[in-house]
Amino acid sequence: MTDPIADYLTRVRNAQTANHKVLDIPASNLKKEITKVLFEKGYILNFKFEDKGPQGNIKIALKYNPITKKPAIVKLERI
Repeated sequence: MTDPIADYLTRVRNAQTANHKVLDIPASNLKKEITKVLFEKGYILNFKFEDKGPQGNIKIALKYNPITKKPAIVKLERI
C-alpha cells in the first residue's frame, strides 16, 4: 500500500456509505492517532485497538444521527 492515510479515509467513507455500524482497519501508529482525534472531536462513537497478529487491528464504532440516520462525518478528504 502506498498511502495508508488515503486507505484509512476510504475505508471509513465506504463503511458509512454502506451504513455499517463497526469498521475494522489494519493498525499502525499513525492510524491509531487519527482514530483518537476523530473520537475526541466526536466524529466516531468509540474505538478499540486489538493486538491480534503482527500488525493489530482498529475497531471503530461509526456515529450516526439518531433521528436522520445520517453519518456524523459529512465530508472526509485528504489534504
